[in-house]
Amino acid sequence: MTEPLPFSQACENNKEPILQVLREWLDSPGLVLELGTGTGQHAVHFAAGLPHLEWQPSDRPEVIDNCRARIDNSGLGNLRPPVSLDVRQSPWPLKAADAVFSANTAHIMAWPEVESMFTGVSGLLSPGGLFCLYGPFHYHGEATSPSNAEFDAHLKAQGSGMGIRDMDELEPLARSNRLELAADIAMPANNRLLIWRRLP
Repeated sequence: MTEPLPFSQACENNKEPILQVLREWLDSPGLVLELGTGTGQHAVHFAAGLPHLEWQPSDRPEVIDNCRARIDNSGLGNLRPPVSLDVRQSPWPLKAADAVFSANTAHIMAWPEVESMFTGVSGLLSPGGLFCLYGPFHYHGEATSPSNAEFDAHLKAQGSGMGIRDMDELEPLARSNRLELAADIAMPANNRLLIWRRLP
């Protein structure tokens, strides 16, 4: 009997709304690196829905196998085998990408890891390349909904440096890495899709 594939209901719920936005912004052929591929549900859905792109899944070494079976079973020619990537490592296993996508990662990283992610993304992208970051975010120290405030408290109670990131912290970090905010798009369930463009 085949074991069930790892599954995230949140990924299932948000994959189509995210795809609709990515379709507008990632409209030219190129290579997209996904950070934190997780179950692989996003990778398979986006590679199928964006056939002009080559999609490179990645995740931390200790969890990379969670996405492998779904990706292997997809039969998609534009979906690469996953690679191990910890944002803190140097160098990253890819030397360049046309865009980077990551969903629901910034709030489960400690702040030094978020810094490493932005630094690594900036080093990977050519000028004009896009970094698409999905998840919940705070603005000026305030949660955008009661559920996000509760989720933030839950994350911080775990004591591992996790927490919903505030745009007042992310924007200076991005600027220091030559990333300019090109769009901040409201998404279902009190999430946002932030799109940063790499400056020359």
